[in-house]
This record gives sequence, C-alpha cells and structure tokens, in this order.
Amino acid sequence: MTAQVLNEEGMIKENIGVVNKSGGGGAVGWAYVAGFEGNPHKLFVSSPPIVLIPLNGQSEYGHEDFTPLSNLIADYAAFAVREDAKWDNLNELFEDMKKDPESITVVGASAPGSMDHIQFVQIAKAAGVDIKKIKYVSDQEGGALTQLLNGSVDVYSTGVAETVEQVKAGKIKVLGVTSEERLEGEVLEDFPTAIEQGIDETFINWRGFFGPADMDPAAVDFYEKKFKELSDSDAFAEIRDQFGWDEMYLNNEEYKQFLNEQKKDIKSLLDELGISAN
Repeated sequence: MTAQVLNEEGMIKENIGVVNKSGGGGAVGWAYVAGFEGNPHKLFVSSPPIVLIPLNGQSEYGHEDFTPLSNLIADYAAFAVREDAKWDNLNELFEDMKKDPESITVVGASAPGSMDHIQFVQIAKAAGVDIKKIKYVSDQEGGALTQLLNGSVDVYSTGVAETVEQVKAGKIKVLGVTSEERLEGEVLEDFPTAIEQGIDETFINWRGFFGPADMDPAAVDFYEKKFKELSDSDAFAEIRDQFGWDEMYLNNEEYKQFLNEQKKDIKSLLDELGISAN
C-alpha cells in the first residue's frame, strides 16, 4: 500500500517493486536485507517482532543491524472471546486469571515470546496477573480464530482489524484494545480500551521502514523526507482510516531512540517470563 501511494502520488518516480518474504515473523525478510549492506534500494517494513524475535533467540539479527528510516503508523491489539463467553470486560477475565491462570487458554498467531503473546502479557501484568502462569498457545497456520470459535481456547490475542468482521457477524466480542483512547470508525469505536477499564497500560503495534546497515546519510535523508510526505498525504490518511491505524511518524533519530526503549521494556518482560535469550 505504501509503495502504491508513493508511486501514484508521484512522490517517488521510479517503480517500487514489492517482494513478500514470509516466515519467522518477518525474520526471513530482514535476514535477506541484511546481506545488502549499504544498498539504498533494499528496504523492508517491520514491527515489534524485529525487537521481540532476536530477544527470544529466534533471529541473529535485531534492529541494531539495520538503518531505521521512518516509522509510519500505530496499530493496536485486541483481546477477543466468543460471544457467549462469561466475560464481558477485561477486569472479569483478569480476575479469573488471578485466581486460576492456567484454567484459561490464550491463543495467538505468533510464536511464544513474540507479538500476540507479549501484547497480552503486557496488559495482563498491569492488571496484576501472574504472567509466568499464563497458558499461551501458538497457531501459526491461520487457525487461531477457529480454535476460539470451536471452544478449544478461551481468548484470542490479535490485531484490532482481525476482529471486526467476526464482531459484525455476532460470533465474538472484544473485551479490550490496547490503544490509549478509543479508536474511530464503525465497530472500532465500540471497543473499550484497557485504560478506560482501569488498567494503566497500552501496547502499540508500530510499523515502519528499515534499510540495510551503513546506508549513506544522503539516502537516509531522502527516505525520511519521502516517508514524511507519505505520512502527511490525504491518500495515506484514507488508508489509515480504513484499517483503524493511527498516525505515528518518527524520523531516523526518533525511531532509533524509540526502538532502544522498546528493547529495554520488552527484555524486562521476557526475563520475567524466563524466555529471554540475551
């Protein structure tokens, strides 16, 4: 989508090729780019897994091995249960988890120690749940929602956009989202935040662009300006609104500082869970 807007709005004249290298929560893609040190034409989009996955030992490359160019958007997590579940809000869920955390199973599409797991853990910890006892199962084959609907698991930790159609269909309900304020848009505006339920914590699924290590400063400056132009454009604002994303532009220096802070916070969580590899 970003490549399309950059081209269609004339921000970048050259055609931008997009290649999907799936696997490892993004690790396959960024490992590929790591081999193009200094090349200004090999970029990739990443999100919290570029911090999480190296910390839990599943990738030899972390954000420090690349050039953060610009962050563009903030997305958020949603915690959903079946429509007929006994919980109607996060506090009811977490009260039961405090009493018997292992009696409730949480499913996500990412591996243990990666995003769907950690976004739930971060909010649960703030609510007073013993995070070491949270029962999290990973379904990386696309079956997490099915597990929720057929009763194999109790809670689905996912992205906000992944819940909308099932909420419309009356199959699930969202107990809470991890944004600071309620999101805008049909259905989204009905999802309560963790904060408004008295849980003083958020989780941002940020997304931005990276390049290989040792990029020329002139190339970094070029991309910063182009991504800022993209972020400020009406065309990209429409895309953000369509998916319920917030604007979160960070330039190169701001992005580096943000990523370092993220690493510190996430490592503390992984250490507490006993799954940090560093």
